[in-house]
Amino acid sequence: MSQKKLSVSGFSSLAIHAGHKQDPNYAHLTPIYACSTFVYDDAEQGMRRFSGEEKGYIYSRWGNPTFTEAEDKIAAMETFGINGSDGRPIELKAYLQASGMAAISTMFMSSLRTGDQVLSHYSLYGGTQEIMNTLLPELGMKGIIEDLRDLNRAEDALKKNPKIRMIYIETPANPTIQCVDIEELTILAKKYGKLVACDNTFATPYLQQPFKYGVDFVMHSTTKFLNGHGTAIGGVFLGKDVEFMNTHAYKVYKMIGGNSNPFDAFMLINGMKTLEVRMERHCHNATEVAAFLESHPAVSKVNYNGLQSHPDFFVAHKQMKHPGAMMSFELKKGLQGGIKFMNGLQLCTRTVSLGTCDTLLSHPASMTHFSVPKEQREKYGITDGLIRMSVGMENLQDIIADLDQALS
Repeated sequence: MSQKKLSVSGFSSLAIHAGHKQDPNYAHLTPIYACSTFVYDDAEQGMRRFSGEEKGYIYSRWGNPTFTEAEDKIAAMETFGINGSDGRPIELKAYLQASGMAAISTMFMSSLRTGDQVLSHYSLYGGTQEIMNTLLPELGMKGIIEDLRDLNRAEDALKKNPKIRMIYIETPANPTIQCVDIEELTILAKKYGKLVACDNTFATPYLQQPFKYGVDFVMHSTTKFLNGHGTAIGGVFLGKDVEFMNTHAYKVYKMIGGNSNPFDAFMLINGMKTLEVRMERHCHNATEVAAFLESHPAVSKVNYNGLQSHPDFFVAHKQMKHPGAMMSFELKKGLQGGIKFMNGLQLCTRTVSLGTCDTLLSHPASMTHFSVPKEQREKYGITDGLIRMSVGMENLQDIIADLDQALS
């Protein structure tokens, strides 16, 4: 059977077909290669595989055919329609990981050395913040937190700290939905010879493509919108310096052992095929829900970068196809109001995480950030009454009705 050679013009066609290679047994879908190791025709072939002379699979911690399709599909989506300075489509290398945190850890461990510093924004996913605050210092590295929406402050930090090796950004950020300007920060980083890494989990490559602006690395928690159904944990680490990714980064990836597994990779592959249609519904619902919440008397503030009241509205409009499905909002009645609201939900789901078909809500002050001192939480915009919401794909009127009765 001949392989598909036709180039595609649309994102959904890419999401469905990219990365797929015909299985030797002509299976319609890439099988779950549930094997720990792979065999060789003879000893000489084994030698060629281990020396790198011949491409092929050796051990599933080092790579697996089910991983490969997921990796190639994500790389294709992140580069769809993007050409390099030579006019040719840019090339990426991706490594599928056991979680988003494994992807971030592999990126840091492969790119940083003792003495290096990382400049980042003050609104970050809690796990990433913990790496910055605890793990990097234990390895002789340091995280520096600034408001990277202010380019002057970002440049001042680069001038004052020559040991900064990387700017790490997360946009939109968790849970305040703050956005930083990827293009301007990357220009600034390259002026000073720094690397740029971007967590693209909230936006997905359908809404935002950081490599378009020259970043070096992109990470995702594939658990979220890429999988889309809450069925598997995963992450991916992508880089545009293919030689680096194939050599040092690959070595770190193998040695840390944070690889994915075939079943989760299979679930991810099939989830990604519907990414465009899911995101369109997520985003449509989110726009309407944000407008409803902004006018509700029980809500004091809505953090959604599709609203002109959001301070990063124009930055989001510049670099995102749509503001996305994530938002947070503050209740006027604070901690007790947040607890009462969460207890009142009947249709929407009370849980952490995000990106599944159902609408997910969490109350950081009583859940994910319960142990964080109030003063520290509020410094990062996480107030007692803050609710984070991943707007799902239910019928819009049902989402709004549930929110309305829980707020009453």
